[in-house]
Order: sequence, then structure tokens, then C-alpha cells
Amino acid sequence: MTFSDFNFKKEIFKAIEDAGFKEPSPVQKEAIPLVLDGKDLVAQAHTGTGKTAAFGLPILNMLELDGSVEAVVIVPTRELAMQVSDEIFKFGKNLGISTATVYGGSSYQRQLKFIANSSVVVATPGRLLDLLSSGKINLSPKYMVLDEADEMLDMGFLDDIKEIFSHIEGTRQTLMFSATMPHQIKELAKTILYRPEFVSITKRDATNVNIKQNFYVVDEWERTDALIRLLDFKNPTKSIIFCRTKKEVDELSTKLSSKGYSAKGLHGDMEQRQREEVIKAFKRSALDTLVATDVAARGLDVSDVSHVFNYHIPYDSESYVHRIGRTGRAGREGMAISIVTPAEFKSLQKIQKDVGSSLESKIIPTIKDVQVKKRTSLLETLKNQEINDIARELIDELKTEFVDEDIALKLASMMYSVNDIEGSDRIGKTPNEISRIAQRAKNDRGSGGRNRGRNNRGGRSRNRNGGGSRDGGNRDRNNSRNNNRRR
Repeated sequence: MTFSDFNFKKEIFKAIEDAGFKEPSPVQKEAIPLVLDGKDLVAQAHTGTGKTAAFGLPILNMLELDGSVEAVVIVPTRELAMQVSDEIFKFGKNLGISTATVYGGSSYQRQLKFIANSSVVVATPGRLLDLLSSGKINLSPKYMVLDEADEMLDMGFLDDIKEIFSHIEGTRQTLMFSATMPHQIKELAKTILYRPEFVSITKRDATNVNIKQNFYVVDEWERTDALIRLLDFKNPTKSIIFCRTKKEVDELSTKLSSKGYSAKGLHGDMEQRQREEVIKAFKRSALDTLVATDVAARGLDVSDVSHVFNYHIPYDSESYVHRIGRTGRAGREGMAISIVTPAEFKSLQKIQKDVGSSLESKIIPTIKDVQVKKRTSLLETLKNQEINDIARELIDELKTEFVDEDIALKLASMMYSVNDIEGSDRIGKTPNEISRIAQRAKNDRGSGGRNRGRNNRGGRSRNRNGGGSRDGGNRDRNNSRNNNRRR
């Protein structure tokens, strides 16, 4: 199947081609025809599977562009609101549609002005409810979308969503997307949807086949050295490093920056403006590496992320899928790398079983491996480098002091340094050691990941959202909720 099979308007198909999309993802293949048929829909699919296009493309295709707000998309966080709004605008740009992004902490008047001139509104629940309940806006959209419904449930927005729908006038087509289907979400679907169709992307479909998944086994004290060695060896064009806690994000991003890496942190305790600046810099490639918590990076949609690093593996399989879904987008290949200790190996095996994909064991490169890789990269760069007039002038000037061979050696030495590779020559476990660790984890059925998590994290680390301690994960959510309801 290709996108041409959906018979979209030519303006939308052109935007799809411009975005570099080759063929629809599993959730797009199943959801788009149902949306085009006017069906209410409940879709269970993880972040990173192309959900925004799954509802955005068919809705844009059906818009009448009559000057009113025809579609409302509700999302849990500001960051996701901005990104969904950007993506819908990108898909609809050739139709001349405009979008409004609505969230707490921003000017009411400015947002009201945008809403009055937009076909699609993307909003967080708190601010949208404030506008509706105060009578500042009246909406009767033809299409309503709940994106990341389970996230909104976890953040305490369930009652807000129910109240929002009580303010929406007229009949509409309603679409709900959620990574999981807890009881409350199923009950909500019964309340706000009419005879919905159901789409469920299986675990085996959950991870993108374009993503290579590797893991490296190290001792705890080697974790940071292993990450730096892998960054040097892999040389990612754009990467996200996932940490469990905000403190870990701050410490790791500071350490990487001090060593010359283009890296910044992202977590819920940062001011909103600072978070937006970091995300924008990362999107436009002014920043190479983003160090983030799960919650802060939830819904982050950057199509050209080449690598995702799990500095710590998450506590559950859903978080793992959310994380690695940041790479391998829009038909590109991606790489997901997890750094694990022997104590975490059983959790790794459970994730592999749950997601139904193969995680390949690898060995941390040695210093010589990195040197060879750098030399190969340098040779390739030199072969493709065009010679300009300024370079000719520089060489002519250098020839007055040095012989040709010395000039070449000096320039090569500037570009290729073998002394900046830190850490021990060998980091992590050997293949034989990894095999023994895997066998022990397989045999150790009585001491699951839960007890091990309590031992490692003082009994406070069992957080399904990958945020680490309760302080590291739940406060991110509370901050998002409080920010959205600030006014």
C-alpha cells in the first residue's frame, strides 16, 4: 500500500511527498480508511507509529474550509500541542489551512485571535476547558481527536475531558488514540464516541522495522564512559539520550557539554521558555544531542534523529517503545542503543519478549576501534572536500615556512587527534561474560526486576513512566498539569 491508495487531494499528497513519507505505517493503513468513511475510532498504538498523520491527513482531506474551527485535537502537554500543530500545518500548507495552538501560561487574547482565524485547534485540556467554561469561545467542530488519551488520564485530566465534551455543540466524528487501554479509557470511549471502530497495533508491529536495536553490558561505574565511547564511535548526526531522573539529565548534559559535545538537557523543572528554546534548537540542528526524561520528551517529533541512547533502560516495555520511536521516522533508518548492567539484564529480557523484536548484544569499541573509525571518516571527508581559493592562498603562505609533507602532517594532525579518546581501552563485558549473565538472568526466576529495582533505587523507583524516582517522573506530570491550568 502507498499513500496514493487513499485518494487524498493533490495538495495533501504533495505535502506527503515533501515530508519524505514513502508508505503508510500499520496504524495509518488501518485508521485512515475508517476516518475517511466517517467512523468514530478507537486506535491503540504507541507513540512513534505515525498517529498524527493517521488522524491529521484524513481530517485535512475532509475539511470544508468554511472559516470556522472544524477540528479540535486535545493532547496532554504543551510540547506535544506545538508539535502536533506544526505537523498538521505542514500537511495542510498547500490547502491554505491555519492552526492554533492553545495551552496554559500564554496570553488569552493572542490565543483567542489565533482560534478565530484557524481551521484546526490543537489544545491541552486545562486551557481549552478554561476558554469553553468561561464563554470566551464556543465550538462546534466536525472532528474531535483525543491524542495520548492514557497520558491525559495519568495526568488527571479525565474529568476535564468529560467537561470539555459537554461544552461541544452539534454532531461530530470523534477519534481516540491511546498507547494503552485501561478501564477508564474504555469507559470514556463509550461516553463520547458513537459505535466506534477499533484498531490495535500488536506488540510485534509496535517497534519500527527500520530501527536497529543494540545493547551493551557494562558495570554501573562504567556507564558514563561507555556512553561517551559510543558517541565517539557512532558519531550520530542527531541523538536523544534518555535518563530516568531530572538530576541525571542535568548532570549528564553538563558533563557532555564540558567535554565539547553539543548537548543540552530537557526536563519538567525547566522554565517553559527554556524548554521551547532547547526543542527548537534541536529541531533546526543547532543542537546535536538532547538529554531528556521520558515525560519531557513525550511526543517529541523530530524526523531526523539518527540515534536514541538509553542511558538507563526504562522500567517497562511501553516506555521503551516510546523512547526508540523517536528515531527511524519518515522512512529513515534509526539506531536504538541501550546501556545495561548485569542487574538490569532480566528487565532487558522482559522488554525484548514484550516488544517482540530482537535486541542484539554488542561490545563497547576499544580506543583503537574509535581511532580507525575516525581515520576512515577523515579519509572520506578529504576525498569529498572541494578545494577553494582561500585554501590555495593558505597553502602558498605555509610553503614559505614548511615543506609540503610537514604542511600535510600538521593539517591532518589538527583534524585527526588520537589523544581525545577518554576512558579505559576496554569498557564493559566480553561476549563470554554476557552469555553467562544472560543464562543467570534466565535461570533467576525468583528475583524479578521489581525486587532488583527496589534494591538499586531505594524502593522508590517503580515508575511506569520511566521518570525514575517519584520526584523524577510524577512531578513532570504535575508540572504539566499545573502549567496548563495556571490561568
